Amino acid sequence: MGLTVAVQMDPMETVNIAGDSTFALMLSAQARGHTLYHYTAGDLTYRDGRVYAPARPVTVQRVAGDHFSFGAPKLLDLGAETDAILMRQDPPFDLAYITATHLLERIQHETVVINDPASVRNAPEKLFVLDYAQFMPPTMITRSLEEARAFHAAHGEVVVKPLYGNAGSAVFHVAKKDANLAALTELFGQVWREPFMVQAFLPDVSKGDKRIVLVDGKAAGAVNRLPKAGEIRSNLAVGGSGAQAELTPREIEICDALGPELAKRGLIFVGIDVIAGYLTEINVTSPTGIVAIDKFNGTDTPALIWEAIEARAAARA
Repeated sequence: MGLTVAVQMDPMETVNIAGDSTFALMLSAQARGHTLYHYTAGDLTYRDGRVYAPARPVTVQRVAGDHFSFGAPKLLDLGAETDAILMRQDPPFDLAYITATHLLERIQHETVVINDPASVRNAPEKLFVLDYAQFMPPTMITRSLEEARAFHAAHGEVVVKPLYGNAGSAVFHVAKKDANLAALTELFGQVWREPFMVQAFLPDVSKGDKRIVLVDGKAAGAVNRLPKAGEIRSNLAVGGSGAQAELTPREIEICDALGPELAKRGLIFVGIDVIAGYLTEINVTSPTGIVAIDKFNGTDTPALIWEAIEARAAARA
């Protein structure tokens, strides 16, 4: 039976159809007979106990420059008139993002929201991962220059990154004799009110930063993201390239440790990042990577995600 699915995402005009995971999910949903609506997080309205959005029915196709078409807009009661909602807008994970999770949480008893909005709110990628510190490189979260200097001295080379950044933005490598740590700490303190993350630098990042996708707590595949020359960041969004990857025994151990808790929390589509066997992030807000994984492995990760969503929708019927 076809579902009515509302997709909370960024404007359709901005979608890169070649590699966008949300677009792949929409194509798969359409092929499975589901009806799609599009709206942005800023469209949400709460009134009289209901949550609405002026949503537009949308059809998609993998044709550059002509990848979507909208129908007439409709004020959609997201709880009463949908079977599932995909929360897929890109971070930053700020108060606007958090507010959207609070609003969607109010209708979660009526419709399936993926990923679970309360769990997304409680699992920011660079903080939730601390629950699995045994798999991580040495890590510090601080605003203190003195603490950062001591950590730098202990580990020689470090990476400094914002706590709520995304897509590899504002990630800095501080080498052993680099004198920029104080300036970076000052800059981060001026730009962000939150602490920042400092991690021991992993030289093997040159061999790749593996993105592993878990669906309903089970590993669905991986892609090794390789940084371009002169970069430490391997994110595809900043010019990294993808390569086929298999899971190592260590990575299987990490997935087995995380999987049951992810499923328990309703975090159905999750991407974790592993460098040289070390877990660095757990991405739950709007994870990516499924297009590259399926390209290399001949798999169908969107189908796995929809099977999990359909099962939850059927359980409510």
